[in-house]
Amino acid sequence: MSIYLNSDSKIIVQGMTGGMGAKHTTLMVESGANIVGGVNARKAGTTVELGGKELPVFGTVEEAMKETGANVSVAFVPPAFTKDACIEAIDAEIPLLVVITEGVPVLDTAEVVAYLEGKNTRMIGPNCPGIITPEESLAGITPHTIAGKGPVGLVSKSGTLTYQMMYELKDFGFTTAIGIGGDPIIGTTHIDALEAFENDPETKAIVMIGEIGGDAEERAAAYIKEHVTKPVVGYVAGFTAPEGKTMGHAGAIVSGSSGTAQAKKEALEAAGVKVGKTPSETAALMREILEKL
Repeated sequence: MSIYLNSDSKIIVQGMTGGMGAKHTTLMVESGANIVGGVNARKAGTTVELGGKELPVFGTVEEAMKETGANVSVAFVPPAFTKDACIEAIDAEIPLLVVITEGVPVLDTAEVVAYLEGKNTRMIGPNCPGIITPEESLAGITPHTIAGKGPVGLVSKSGTLTYQMMYELKDFGFTTAIGIGGDPIIGTTHIDALEAFENDPETKAIVMIGEIGGDAEERAAAYIKEHVTKPVVGYVAGFTAPEGKTMGHAGAIVSGSSGTAQAKKEALEAAGVKVGKTPSETAALMREILEKL
């Protein structure tokens, strides 16, 4: 089992023919993901060879879905065009849309998230590494060689911390690792992923990585307390961040005590989540749990 993505997923890439799109499509093909084509209106009807696979280019997401049976789209589209690309994918009713693009205007994301209401598409991102179900499929930029299959579910705001946690626990492995992105407004949230992992019989324990800014982790803590029966360990990036300073991610802005790493740690611990002060300490906490399972 896995969440959102498995070996049956058929993936198209919006922006496949661009520099980043081509590079990461190649890596996805090499990982064993079933990439079935790409979308670029200007290059419709052509094919490109990536990772030793001849891939057709379609004019629209709708056409690509009709021709290939695709049910996942990964968007590598410049920030200025990301909103239109998302709306096109949502209108085509693609079940899963993974938006890798960094620097998407928050107003554009807000419009897309509002547009998703009542639609059939789940969006992950923007500004995220995407989602990987090890040894089955990859939709995004997570290096597929870090870790294999196992009982841990991982949801993280940070891309690099996703990779580090996968590496630290590679001897146990993961059902699915999902990077939800660090922007103030995102599609899939910690709570969405926690719910999916709770319902996935193969996932035995969950690692949740948050960071300073906003109240997503506090809300996730409240959700864990009410609805999650599996062991959860957490890490909050930004314990040493100075108050009021924007740190890296667009969403990492602290105001007063709200949004600090300490406040998030306390909220999570009150919900029964063990929280590490460093990624390695967090991995060690998870290791203790897994050894007892």
